[in-house]
Amino acid sequence: MGFFERYLSLCVGLCILAGMALGQAMPGFFQSGAALATVVGVLIEVPVMLAMVAIVNRSQGWYERGMTPRIP
Repeated sequence: MGFFERYLSLCVGLCILAGMALGQAMPGFFQSGAALATVVGVLIEVPVMLAMVAIVNRSQGWYERGMTPRIP
């Protein structure tokens, strides 16, 4: 087992502490980054959800005809 796997909890804790320290040192930078992440998340998530709705709507007739796959 490597260093990272052996000390995963310690590495996660140190990363959390480093993130908190950086957030205290540069709050404006991280606030603007959070706003940008929200915009990017919406721009990515909305098309994915619309594609899923389109797939479900296209396959609706397939399910209504009783052609559902049989699981053994």
